Amino acid sequence: MKTERLEFTGYDGSTLAARLDLPSGKPAAFALFAHCFTCSKDIPAARRIAQRLASLGIAVLRFDFTGLGHSGGEFSNTSFSSNIQDLILAANYLREHYQAPQLLIGHSLGGAAILAAADQIKEAKAVISIGAPADPSHVTHNFKQQVNAIQNEGEADVELGGRIFTIKQQFLDDISGTNLETKISSLKKALLVLHAPLDETVELDNAARIFQLAKHPKSFITLDNADHLLTKPQDADYVSDIIAAWVQRYIDVTLLPKLMNAPEGIVRVSEADPTSFIQDISAAGHHLVADEPESYGGDFLGPTPYQLISAGLGACTSMTIRMYARRKNIPLEHVQVDISHDKIHATDCSTCEQSTGKVDQFDRNITLTGDITEEDRQKLLAIADKCPVHKSLESEITINTKLS
Repeated sequence: MKTERLEFTGYDGSTLAARLDLPSGKPAAFALFAHCFTCSKDIPAARRIAQRLASLGIAVLRFDFTGLGHSGGEFSNTSFSSNIQDLILAANYLREHYQAPQLLIGHSLGGAAILAAADQIKEAKAVISIGAPADPSHVTHNFKQQVNAIQNEGEADVELGGRIFTIKQQFLDDISGTNLETKISSLKKALLVLHAPLDETVELDNAARIFQLAKHPKSFITLDNADHLLTKPQDADYVSDIIAAWVQRYIDVTLLPKLMNAPEGIVRVSEADPTSFIQDISAAGHHLVADEPESYGGDFLGPTPYQLISAGLGACTSMTIRMYARRKNIPLEHVQVDISHDKIHATDCSTCEQSTGKVDQFDRNITLTGDITEEDRQKLLAIADKCPVHKSLESEITINTKLS
């Protein structure tokens, strides 16, 4: 996955910091992600969801709301309405520079903001809320002990997630005056509601209310014992997998393993994007990506072709040594094989039949760990040359090519 750092202008003219997580090759679609209240675009759950969608072919823009994370502006001057404006501007940025988002994802209060903004992003086909409140004013329970102070003094400092934020009366007025129910009932987009029954920050009743208000198509998935922020990697991965499976019902995206389902005995290489060097590789159900370094005009999202050959030689060498050690009961604990590739002048090669031009040279450095005698070390070194890939590379090779 390739990530680009971007900037765009927020509702008050401040510069907002964003990341665009891109798949290998041309994106099939774009998504917009809104983070939770006082969080940032870089929380682990957001990163994992973006990575999973990128592997599916969907690019994800996640950004810091005004006054949060790496974005400019003052948080104390923001409101729920300003968050919605920032989301609209983020969608406009994608529309102008890439492609309008077809998928909208929001976490916690970001989920409420996504639901409120969805009708203004016409291209969006699907909306996902994660732990979102049905009423934005629910967020005040995070600082309920300071609400009276905010109302009496006009503002107050509150501690949220170990950090101090200034909350003003305008924030309370704004969220109390927002009617999210009308937005949800008139959504006219596919909706996935994800919520944990044991969420202590936003109770499950909120998800039930959102689901009840929404029209079909809609889906409701409970997240078992996950916490509000999906801090456990397995919970964030579970949410990511659910989203990846659900979104394919509404956005034309094909998973690479299905797209690259090569027949048995075939290694299939398919161009990922004609504007790049990126290649998708399928072998026995496994997926790899090959690319070239940036110095050669690539994005370096995967090993180069020669690095893949080196990997084959190194893997075969290690496997062959391990098989011999097992058979001979040699107490070998670990094998490491370092391979480097270069092209040298044929005149510098004492064992080559070729006398002109350049030849390929692979340098192999083997590290053997364990209580091994010198005699056994030499035997293991000698057996490395018996590796089948080694033999293939040093023998005469024929390549038959035809057009399908």
